[in-house]
This record gives sequence, structure tokens and C-alpha cells, in this order.
Amino acid sequence: MRRMLEVAADAGSSAAAAAVNGAVDWWRDVNESPVWQDRIFHVLAALYGFVSAIALVQLIRIECRVPEYGWTTQKVFHFLNFLVNGVRSIVFVLRRNVQLIHPEILQHVLLDMPGLAFFTTYALLVLFWAEIYYQARAMSTDGLRPTFYWINAVIYAIQIILWMVLWWKPVRVMIILSKMFFAGVSLFAAFGFLLYGGRLFLMLQRFPVESKGRRKKLQEVGYVTTICFTCFLIRCVMMCLNAFDKAADLDVLNHPILNFFYYLLVEIVPSALVLFILRKLPPKRGITQYHPIH
Repeated sequence: MRRMLEVAADAGSSAAAAAVNGAVDWWRDVNESPVWQDRIFHVLAALYGFVSAIALVQLIRIECRVPEYGWTTQKVFHFLNFLVNGVRSIVFVLRRNVQLIHPEILQHVLLDMPGLAFFTTYALLVLFWAEIYYQARAMSTDGLRPTFYWINAVIYAIQIILWMVLWWKPVRVMIILSKMFFAGVSLFAAFGFLLYGGRLFLMLQRFPVESKGRRKKLQEVGYVTTICFTCFLIRCVMMCLNAFDKAADLDVLNHPILNFFYYLLVEIVPSALVLFILRKLPPKRGITQYHPIH
């Protein structure tokens, strides 16, 4: 009986080991297959193109509804979504060609710049909510937009300096520093959503009038805050791993599965969900919450 149990245990261990080895072999076969690499990056390109088209359609609908208000925060948000996702789509369609570009710093620019633009796009939501929160509490909003512009200018300037240094001296430590800076920017964005999205959510909860519009706005702020906080936090963690672990490198062709899940979780799904949640068109008259960007 004891011998039979030992044989069964050995058989179970062998089966588990074979399953693990099979999964590892499958992962390696897909990653190293040029056919699968092209398929996965083309799927990513199609998904980005779909989200970009949704953002463009929504931008056109808003413009047709309120053309007299110029470039409102809402219009700029949808335009940047169209731009960021469109550029990502083109880059992934040409991913194999991008990998051959020299000097190598241009590859980093093409892969990282849309990520910075993604930060700017969703930082607009933080700015929008901060303005609503400050106005509701009768506080001055004069410094919010200049602060928004300065933060973005500083982030882009630092990133450009890092690219220039990396071009001048492409050493491993500079690549790590550049990716850790990107992780820090993502963490900063996650904190912004938690701070102002959380404040606005709590303020709406305490609002005395119970109405359908209030409930919808409460759900909207809660969902968008949760989605954006989560996606930027995941981006922060992944960029940290990307900086120190070559097995988590997102800038190479032979990690297509990792690329697929990373971009799906941190950009494609969050963008699609937020665009769906914010699909409501502004009213034709009496708009007070949509401010033009000068």
C-alpha cells in the first residue's frame, strides 16, 4: 500500500512538472515566433485604432453639440485620446520597423512619448475634478491651470534631458533611470486621481440633494477614479520591473505576450472604459462646467 502511494505521488509530481514545462515551452515558443510576434502586435494596433476611432467620434459629436464653446476640457481630452491611441496603433503596426531604427534613442522616443501624452491626457481629468472641487468650496481656481502646465512642462523637459543623455552615453544606468522616472510619473498620476477623485467623490456623497443626476455623477467619479488609479499603479509597478529585470523588458520584440497584457491593462482597457463612462454629451445651453483651454 505504501509503495502504491509513493508511486502515485511520483506520478503526480511528474505530471505537475510536465504541465509546468509545457506552459514554459508554450510561452517561449510564442515569444520567439516571428509569426506570433506580428499577430500580437497587430492585434494591439487594431485595439488602439478602435479606441482612437471611438474618441474621434465622440469628439465630433461634442463639437456638433456645442461648437460655440471652442476647445473645452472635454474636447481636448477626447482629442488627446484620439491622438495617443492613433500614434500607438501606427507604432505597433510598424513595430518591427521601429525595432530597426538607428540611433536607438529614436526607438525609446517612439515608444515612450505616447506614454507621456497618455499621462497628460488623464491629468486633464484630475485638473477638471480639482476645478469642480475648488469651485464647490468657493476656493480660487486661478492657480490650477498654471500648475497643470508647469507640471507637464517639467516632466517633458526632464524626459527630454534623459533622452539626450541616453543618446550621448547609452549606458545601462541611464536606461534604468529613464524607466524609473516614468514609474515615478505614473505613481504621481495615481496619487492625483486618488486625491482629487477621492475628494470629489466624498463631497458628492455629502451633497444634500438626492437626485438621479447626483447618483450618476457619483458613480462616474467613483468608477473613473478607480480605473485610472489602478492603471497608473500597474504601470508604475511594471516600469520598475522593466527597469531591473530583462525578462520584463517591454521594449523588445521577443516579449509580445508581456507587451499585450501590459498595454491592454494600462492603456487600452482603461481608455475604453473611461470613454464609455464619459460618453454623455454636454447640454446645449447653460454650460458652466466646461472651460476653454487658452
